[in-house]
Amino acid sequence: MADRHNRDIDRPSAPLPEPLSVMCVDSHAHLELIDQGKPANDPSIGDVLAIAKSVGIDRVVQVGYSAEQSKWSVECAEFWSDSVLAAVALHPNEAPVVKDLEADLKIIEELAGRERVRAIGETGLDFFRTPPELRDIQKYSFRRHIDIAKRYQKALVIHDRDSHREVLDVLKEEGAPKITVFHCYSGDVEMARECIDNGYYLSFAGTVTFKNAPELRESAKLVPADLILVETDTPFLAPMPNRGALNTPAQIPNTLRAIAQERGQDPEELAGILSINAERVFGSFR
Repeated sequence: MADRHNRDIDRPSAPLPEPLSVMCVDSHAHLELIDQGKPANDPSIGDVLAIAKSVGIDRVVQVGYSAEQSKWSVECAEFWSDSVLAAVALHPNEAPVVKDLEADLKIIEELAGRERVRAIGETGLDFFRTPPELRDIQKYSFRRHIDIAKRYQKALVIHDRDSHREVLDVLKEEGAPKITVFHCYSGDVEMARECIDNGYYLSFAGTVTFKNAPELRESAKLVPADLILVETDTPFLAPMPNRGALNTPAQIPNTLRAIAQERGQDPEELAGILSINAERVFGSFR
């Protein structure tokens, strides 16, 4: 996980899109990585939120990937309490390499009870970066996060990379929480159908706009209106036409409009649907 989040993200910000007339939600962001090292109450975070609101994105789910960064996420949600909620977890690439996994899982469980924490995530499996000999630890951590989500009645936010079948199998074995979200959905149409049959939410990031992602677009067309979410995964995965730029919650309108076009929906209508879905998953932001 460290190589992903410590890499240079000193990139130009993407131009602002045309504003939406219906307010919507960024369901997955890492605000602290836009300008690393800033405290959760830094005015720069407020600036990012204000710019997003200017184009129609007035709520953000700030997502954890380590014990320390999950603490930051909770602080962020508690300080910017009119527009930010938190999710807390150990990222699947983090779990096998932390100094004391049990101690970090204890921190996640302690944070899970906080009022502004509405999800456990991002957890799951990632076989792209984690070698085979460490994958059993990943699975153990994933199972522990599933248990925490169910006991605290929080949504589960899943990171799944090169591990589609294994993630689905663990969810079946453990019993998925009532609300389960596949963050930055990366599967094919067949996997989308299986997720839909199980009532899982599919959240689409800027990758759905990339030319090399026809399966994502087909999946986005397939998802029922009540199981779809949109996200940035800020500061990564800026949507077209700004791929490679610094991504922020303000870029949601570009992704949303691309999804609406694929689905044959009016973007403003879809924005309203996505907003309702996000609050069904995470609860009220205010």
